[in-house]
Amino acid sequence: MAKEQTFLTVSQVAARYGVHRASVWRWHRDLTDFPRAIRLAPGTVRWRLSDLQSWENNQVESA
Repeated sequence: MAKEQTFLTVSQVAARYGVHRASVWRWHRDLTDFPRAIRLAPGTVRWRLSDLQSWENNQVESA
């Protein structure tokens, strides 16, 4: 059975890290290790929570 995934909007990602939405888009553009957004439909972009959690863990390990 497939595991259900949670997807976050840009606003939810920004709230998770306490930054402005523009910062999330800047990270997406400039940071090569930041998780890639997934385009679900025209005008609908989301991030997988599991991808963000993996990125967070890598940030902690490399600090």
